[in-house]
Amino acid sequence: MSRHYIFSSESVTEGHPDKVCDTISDYVLDACLEQDPLSRVACETLAKGNLVVLAGEITSNAKFDFEERVRAGIRDIGYVNGDCIFHADTCRVICEMSEQSRDIKQGVDSVAAEGKTTDEQGAGDQGLMFGFACNETPELMPAPISFAHKLGRELTRLRKSGQIPWLRPDAKTQVSIEYDGYKPVRATTVVVSSQHAEDVKQKEVRETLTELLIKKVMPAEWLDAKTKYLINPTGRFVIGGPEGDAGITGRKIICDTYGGMGRHGGGAFSGKDPTKVDRSAAYMGRWIAKNVVASGLAERCEVQFAYAIGHPEPVSVSVDTFCTGKVDEEKLERAIWEVFNFKPAEIIKQLNLLRPIYRKTTNYGHFGRIDDVDSLTWEKTDKADALKQAVK
Repeated sequence: MSRHYIFSSESVTEGHPDKVCDTISDYVLDACLEQDPLSRVACETLAKGNLVVLAGEITSNAKFDFEERVRAGIRDIGYVNGDCIFHADTCRVICEMSEQSRDIKQGVDSVAAEGKTTDEQGAGDQGLMFGFACNETPELMPAPISFAHKLGRELTRLRKSGQIPWLRPDAKTQVSIEYDGYKPVRATTVVVSSQHAEDVKQKEVRETLTELLIKKVMPAEWLDAKTKYLINPTGRFVIGGPEGDAGITGRKIICDTYGGMGRHGGGAFSGKDPTKVDRSAAYMGRWIAKNVVASGLAERCEVQFAYAIGHPEPVSVSVDTFCTGKVDEEKLERAIWEVFNFKPAEIIKQLNLLRPIYRKTTNYGHFGRIDDVDSLTWEKTDKADALKQAVK
């Protein structure tokens, strides 16, 4: 007998201090890749008050103004209001960058080196990565994180379009879904906390976001008389962004992936070029899991693989279909090995990752974005038929 339970996932908008940092890091990465597709980039950002600090390692032939990229990212987010201390035009920028370690470089480069066991391109670090997909939504994502992201995107649209002029960039959303086994049934609670101008009343915030946001985004069949709406539950959210809280790249990894429903290996994405398997292999995992579910071979699928730094093959690959698979998991795993190539250089080639596409991924989830699969290639289901053939 299936059990009933509630599962919650959160999202944050691009104005959240951690997402400000993710955005800046990916703006720097794209600036490098625009000029030099073979750039090696590991860009970390810290933001607090009206200060931005860049730190990390970059080896690239690209030439650009780091400060200009920082300000462009902040401006696109929308920190241009005079009532916010953090501002695109006035923030102070400190840049502390060095080149990639030669020891790491020789492991990643597809050349022989003393002490290296192969001349193939190896993984940029050791670690484990997960990919996940399920058939709960059209984009094959878990319902809680899918709806949380949709609320965040629409909240940002309402702000940037001027439709709700008192909205400010920092915001969080959270959706709790009741499940019957693996089947989502209803939304039990929807939480929205949005930064706002000081002169707006809390009653207006709650009424406006209930009608123009929640009831527009959440399908009516998911809401009922028992669904709770918690909108700015502290009663006030004027101080936000880096003014209210320090931001750091890579602290929203659960928002970036599956909202906690699929496991996470721990590595962050933003600011990293695709030789870093933290990013590229996680994209690969999503591509594989999504194709498994799209093929009908399972209703849910999680793929895990792990790498050793400088080594070209994964040290492990495993598949879990949570008892929803239509074929034996060992047979499915063999089919995955047949259809996909897990070497870091081949992941980059299969997903066409040496392009300046990464600032498109930063906000509202790296997965489940089916509006631009030409750029976000890991969302394609182009291997579903091949997988079905391979398990026969």
